[in-house]
Amino acid sequence: MIKKALGAASVLLAVSVSATAQEQVLNLYSARHYSTDEALYANFTKATGIKINRVDADDAGILARLKAEGAASPADVILLVDAARLHKGEVDGLFQAVKSKALDDAIPARYRAKAGPEGTPWFGFSTRARVIVYDKVKVKREDVDTYEELADARNKGKICIRSGSHPYNLSLFGALVEHLGEQKAEAWLKGVVANLARDPKGGDTDQIKGVGSGECQIAVSNSYYVARLLRSSNPEDKALMERVGVVFPNQSSWGTHVNIAGGAVAKNARNQANAVKFLEYLASPEAQNYFANGNNEWPTAKGVKVSNTALQAMSGGGDFKSETIPLAAVGANQVKVQQMLDRVGFK
Repeated sequence: MIKKALGAASVLLAVSVSATAQEQVLNLYSARHYSTDEALYANFTKATGIKINRVDADDAGILARLKAEGAASPADVILLVDAARLHKGEVDGLFQAVKSKALDDAIPARYRAKAGPEGTPWFGFSTRARVIVYDKVKVKREDVDTYEELADARNKGKICIRSGSHPYNLSLFGALVEHLGEQKAEAWLKGVVANLARDPKGGDTDQIKGVGSGECQIAVSNSYYVARLLRSSNPEDKALMERVGVVFPNQSSWGTHVNIAGGAVAKNARNQANAVKFLEYLASPEAQNYFANGNNEWPTAKGVKVSNTALQAMSGGGDFKSETIPLAAVGANQVKVQQMLDRVGFK
């Protein structure tokens, strides 16, 4: 399927809706930029006969477009890759609530929005952990086995991290607000800034490679970036992953922070039944295994087993303690966190 730029694609989707009114279609706005998802979409079409018209953009671009399009939006389903952005879409009234026994039975309550009388606004279909990567030669594992230690003076000048305002970090920091309270969380952010080896830049893979090159000694990354490197056949990647260690933080306290990729039915969806069918498909064992084996994410649906060896090796057999705070609450802390970042000078 050919990916289209968001602006042009929306016009094409609108034309498609009117020109093929009798055709079974689903208009999808997706922030999932993973090539492995192609098989996911193809299998849905094969199983149902419903053609997917897809528009790719990032979370912020999709939410902005939905606002601009209003009632004229052709979007049926929205896929986003961050709990904070899912929460914002809900608060801004961009989604419609869904009542589905299949989704309610499959997706645990902590991985979906709080249900109201009309149903549930969004559902999480996969998770990724925010882990700590460290230089096994220069850093002791016990000095980085909690998020709190990232702000410890012993780690001064050692940390690489991407922008504090990136959604992955905003969600981690929002979780820290829940765990520590606002005052302690802001003090922690200030400590992390004091411990940076360089200004925040690049993506999560860049942070891991920064540890490998000696630019820094500690980094923060989403788990699927680590798993990609572990599964790589590139000799440089293999050498990198032999040098670094991976920690799932806070196993002795509240557990490791996890974020989600999830979906919702657009407020003005014209193909509402198809949209719900697609979300139910994403909760099926078949689709859940694509998330695990294709993009190295953990499934959210109950009872789905993961056979991804990289995920199992990284987490010491596949099991780790994750935090249990509602992800909707993490999203609600986003504005507070951004204000804290401005105050402590976290770029």
